[in-house]
Amino acid sequence: MEKLTADEARVQIWEKLRKVARPDSRFAWNFAEFITDYEGSDQCAYLLTQTNVYKESKVVFITPDNNLEKLREIAFLDRKTVVMTNYGITRGFFLIEPGMIPAGKEDLASLLDGIDRYWKIQTLDELKVAIGHIDMMVTGASAITPGGLRFGKGHGYFDLEWAMTYTKGLVDESTVVFGVGHDCQVVDVDVVARAYDTAIDYIVTNTRVIQTRHEYRKPTCGVLWDQLAPGMLEQIAPLQELRYAPISKSPQE
Repeated sequence: MEKLTADEARVQIWEKLRKVARPDSRFAWNFAEFITDYEGSDQCAYLLTQTNVYKESKVVFITPDNNLEKLREIAFLDRKTVVMTNYGITRGFFLIEPGMIPAGKEDLASLLDGIDRYWKIQTLDELKVAIGHIDMMVTGASAITPGGLRFGKGHGYFDLEWAMTYTKGLVDESTVVFGVGHDCQVVDVDVVARAYDTAIDYIVTNTRVIQTRHEYRKPTCGVLWDQLAPGMLEQIAPLQELRYAPISKSPQE
């Protein structure tokens, strides 16, 4: 099997993806800046919501990716508690609980331009108190391997979301992670894994649900501060919350 870097694999996938992708009004065809929607994304949502993992989950984290709009809508209709971020995590984490979205507005709320009418911004501490634990996480991807490795746009935001929520005890290795993409985004290549890459348990495409080979473990290292991209700490409030949290003193002090 050919061993590729994530960047090399992305280039191969993006050429195929252009045939089925739906351009974004902000980023056009620049797949390095967003996870694209594509023909068949509604079917991905339907297949995912038929899984037992989804049916049994009460708290679901869903990334703000374009291909997950229908999934977010269904999750609201199913009265799941949904945790989200915005692109770049610049506004932190948001909580949408059952009853926060008026009936009939679930479609609007699934859009990034609509959800901010209903969400409640949460610090990590507030989120921990409100929900305790996230049962499953769902992310889009540029590509996903059957071995369980996904890679996105190259910015590392989903891996950072995992690291921050892991540090606060909101997720752990029992949290089931789904990667969602088009059939053409599933590639059986040997990609070089990094310490912070968040392993995928299930792949959902427009035609199937695939249990991965679990060749990788979910990271338990938390935030690797020396590997953050320039500006991340200054722009992402939850990182600041973790970095500058006061150190608790023991009762003897």
